[in-house]
Amino acid sequence: MTKNFLKLLIILLLACPAFAEDEQDKSLPVPRFVSLRSNEVNMRVGPGSRYSINWVYKKEGTPVEIIQEFEDWREIRDVDGTKGWVNKQMLQGKRFAVVKSKLAVLRRAPDAKARPIIRAEARVTGKLVECDVDWCKMQIEGHKGWIEKTNIWGVYKSEKF
Repeated sequence: MTKNFLKLLIILLLACPAFAEDEQDKSLPVPRFVSLRSNEVNMRVGPGSRYSINWVYKKEGTPVEIIQEFEDWREIRDVDGTKGWVNKQMLQGKRFAVVKSKLAVLRRAPDAKARPIIRAEARVTGKLVECDVDWCKMQIEGHKGWIEKTNIWGVYKSEKF
């Protein structure tokens, strides 16, 4: 009976996504961009639930930058430079970006002369689809197009994916 219990325990531990995520986390670079997994995410002053909440985010998909890791906690920075700690379960690898310029244009192709699709004001958030050297393809409110990297926050200058 003990042997079977140990086998079952090992199988459960290997199959559990939380343990697999820990192994993946070790190989991910810091800093890196991620996004919030929920419409309500508490940012704390330290890496643990015993620390006080200093901010509550209210929008799933908000891009944040992980700048430090401690056990199950990630220190993040948002577009405004606010820093704090969130549990890693509240973060996801889906990539989003925020328009940081007053007005940015989503275009049909990665070219400043390409036909515009929509204009996006500062603080508009969109899903990143792909990025090359100078441009990122984004989806904003159902519209897909290319935007210059210099107009958004949520991707590194030299990053391509």
